[in-house]
Amino acid sequence: MSRARALAASLALVVVAGCTPAGISATSPTPAFPREQVEPLVAGMVHRTLKELPPARLAAGLVPPTNRWFSGLVFGEEPQPVFPLPLSFGLTAGGFAFGLPKVTVSEKTIGGGFAPAVAVDTGAVDNVVSSYDALTVTLDGFAADRSLRGRTTIVQGSPFVRYTAEVAGTVRIPLTFMSGGDFWTAEADGSTYGLVVSDGTVDGGTLTLPAGASATWFPIPADGSADRLAQLAQQPVSGGGLDYAVGEEVVTTTLTYQGKGDTAFAAMPHQQNGLDTQRCDLGSYPSIYGTLRLCAGRVLEWTSPRREPTGALDLSRLSAADRKTLTEQVTRDAADLPPFPADTYFGGKALYRTAMLYQLAEQVGAAEPAVTLRAKLTEALDQWTDPQGCAQRQAFCFVYDARGRGVVGLTPSFGSEEFNDHHFHYGYFLYAAGVLTADDPDLAARYAPVLDLLAADIASSAGNGLFPDQRTFDAYAGHSWASGTAPFGDGNNQESSSEAVTAWTGLALWARARGNAALETEATWLQSSEAASGLAYWTNFDRSQPAYTGYGHQIVALNWGGKRDYATWFSPEPAAMLGILVIPMSPESIYLAGDPARIEANVTEATGGKFEQKFGDYLLMYAALAGEEQRRTALAVARTLDERWIDDGNSRSYLLAWLMSLEQ
Repeated sequence: MSRARALAASLALVVVAGCTPAGISATSPTPAFPREQVEPLVAGMVHRTLKELPPARLAAGLVPPTNRWFSGLVFGEEPQPVFPLPLSFGLTAGGFAFGLPKVTVSEKTIGGGFAPAVAVDTGAVDNVVSSYDALTVTLDGFAADRSLRGRTTIVQGSPFVRYTAEVAGTVRIPLTFMSGGDFWTAEADGSTYGLVVSDGTVDGGTLTLPAGASATWFPIPADGSADRLAQLAQQPVSGGGLDYAVGEEVVTTTLTYQGKGDTAFAAMPHQQNGLDTQRCDLGSYPSIYGTLRLCAGRVLEWTSPRREPTGALDLSRLSAADRKTLTEQVTRDAADLPPFPADTYFGGKALYRTAMLYQLAEQVGAAEPAVTLRAKLTEALDQWTDPQGCAQRQAFCFVYDARGRGVVGLTPSFGSEEFNDHHFHYGYFLYAAGVLTADDPDLAARYAPVLDLLAADIASSAGNGLFPDQRTFDAYAGHSWASGTAPFGDGNNQESSSEAVTAWTGLALWARARGNAALETEATWLQSSEAASGLAYWTNFDRSQPAYTGYGHQIVALNWGGKRDYATWFSPEPAAMLGILVIPMSPESIYLAGDPARIEANVTEATGGKFEQKFGDYLLMYAALAGEEQRRTALAVARTLDERWIDDGNSRSYLLAWLMSLEQ
C-alpha cells in the first residue's frame, strides 16, 4: 500500500452525531482575535469602501452578515429566499412564506428551490434582521406606520417557524387549518403542516393573537408523528450556540438549540453516523443533500477526523535521481518566475506558488534558487503588508472597509470587494507567509499588522464587532459559503471546496508562525470540518442516498442552499468541474485519498484519459492518490506535460515533487 493510501485509510471518515455531548477528550477553544487585539491594527489601516453594500434589511448596530446562509435576506433591493434546512423560507409583501423544498433530480442538477407552501400575512410591510447567531435568525416585522407588528424566528436544522406578536392582531394564511386537539393541520403542496399557538384562537386560516402570543408552524414528516412534533413546537428555540473541540484523532462540533426544553432538529448526512436512535426517531425529510433525520433534544454533536495542517511535502525518501531532477527543475522555475499579479486571487496564488518553490529549493539543497525565491517572496509580502500601502499606490495593498466590516484588496477580483471568496484569496496569502516565516518570528511580526487582519477577516471568533465571526464558515452545514451578499434565488453557494480546505491550512500555518495557539486550534477544526464536508458533498458523496437517483455525474461541482449543480462559474468542461475541487493540491490534499475506485471514476469522467487541458496538472496529482501504479503513470505524464497546462498557482517543480512524495 502506498503512503498516500495508508494515510488515507488511517483517516477514514468517522462521524458521530448525538443529542448530548459525547465527552470526547479534547482541547477546548479560546476565541480568536478579541477586539483589543484587532482594533489597533484596524486603526493603522487605510479605511476605504470600494463598493457600497447597503444592508437594506438589517437592524442598526449589527455586523453585516456577509457570506451567510441567510445573507440574501439582508442585502439587495429585494430579499432572496434562504434555506434553513429542512425548510425554505422567504419574505413576502405582507410577511413571509416557507415550505419543504421539492427535491427534483436531472442529469446535471439536484434541485430543491424555494417552496412557499405556507404563506403568512402578518400585516408587516417591512422585515429586518434584528438578531442572528450560530443557528438562529430573528426578523422584526413593521407595519406601514413603522410600528413593530411581531417577530419571526427561523433556525438552521429546525422544522419550526415561529411568529410572536408584539401587538394584538390577526395573522392570515390562505389555508384552512383543522383542529387536531392541541394543534392544527393543513395540507399544502403535497405535505401536511402543523400549527401550535401559545395563546389566541385559530379559525381556519385566521389566527387571532394577543400581544406576546406566538404561533409555530412545522412540516410533519410522512414517517413521523404530528403529536410529538406539536409537543416540541411548544418549546421555542431562543438562540443557538456553537462549540468545538480538537482532540488527538477527531474534531468535535457541538451545536446547542437554546431554550427551556427539548426541541426538534434535523441531522444532515455528514452528522448521522452514531445518531442516538432513541432520540432521532421523529421521522425524516428529503433534501438536496440527502435524507435528513429528525431528532429530539437540545444538542447536535458529531465528530470528523482530525486533519493535521501541514505545509510541506515529505521528501525524505527521494532517490538521488529524483533529487537531482527536482534541483534542476527548481533552478529553472526560479529563474523564470513570472511577475506577481496585483489582485488578491491571482496575486495570492502567485505568492503560494513562490512559497512552495522556495520550500522545495530548501528541501533539495538548491541554495542559490532558495536565496532568490526568498528575496522575491519577502519583497512581495513587504509590499502587501504595508498598512498604509494604499495611501501611496493603487495596487498590491489592502484597505479596511468600515461599512462592510472587513479587509479588501485595492485591486478586487471575483467580487472580492463584495466579500466574495475572501477565504480562497486570503488563504493563499496566509499559506505563503506561514511557509516563509515558519522559522523567522521577527519576519512574521513584521507582516502581522496586515496578515493578522486577513486572518481576522475570515476567522474571528471573539465577537470583536470589527469583523463577523467566522465570516464564511457555516458550522451546521460543515463548510463555507463563498458569496458575500448571496443575491440569488437559490441561496448562497460554494464551488472550490479544496481551496476552502487550503484556506484553513494557510490559517493554521500562519497561526503557528505567530505562536497563536487559539487560532491554530480553530484552524484545525475548520480544516478538518471542511475536508469532511468536501468529501461528503462534493467529491465522494454517497450515491445510495435518494437525492442522487437520476443524477448523472460522479461529483457535484457547485453546491447551493437550494440546488446542487454539475457546473462551474467559469467553464463547462468536465476537467474544470473536478479541477476546481482539487486545486491547488497542497500537501494537505492527502485528505482527498481513501477511495481508489472513486478517484479513478472521478478522473475518468473529468479527463477521458486526456491531461493536456486546463487543470490537467492538478488532475494528474489527484489521480495519483488512487495507488502506486496510478502515481507512476501520472509522474511519467507530468514530466512532459506542456507548460501551458500547468496552472499559475502550480509549477513543474511542485507537480513532480508532489507525485514523487507519494512513492512507497
